[in-house]
Amino acid sequence: MAQKPLRPCRHPGCTALVPDGYCDRHRPKDNRSNEAKSWHWMYLTPEWTEDLRPGQLLREPFCRECARHGDRTPATEVDHIQPHRGDWAVFMDRGNLQSLCHSCHSRKTMAEMRQKRDALCARWRR
Repeated sequence: MAQKPLRPCRHPGCTALVPDGYCDRHRPKDNRSNEAKSWHWMYLTPEWTEDLRPGQLLREPFCRECARHGDRTPATEVDHIQPHRGDWAVFMDRGNLQSLCHSCHSRKTMAEMRQKRDALCARWRR
């Protein structure tokens, strides 16, 4: 069977030949914390992919946050209102879900990450 031709690494200026993407030196790092990696499997379960996520988008097809401002933006993301942090019961709680557009979900996620970082920094300053 024929192999794909080698191509230059996607990193600007790198000439290393690779089958696809980046060479080992320039491959992007996975920036998720070990904590987040430990519960990523939950989003791959049939309970999430076949029941919770599609059911939430059917019940609430428009972004909840945009609706507060009078806009009707289609929802593309299902968000946990209170972060589950790997707790299966909180993850599965339908009352803890809301539909958001990609922009609002990204904004909420970044605010939560900033809040967590600031709390850690405050602990270090003591």
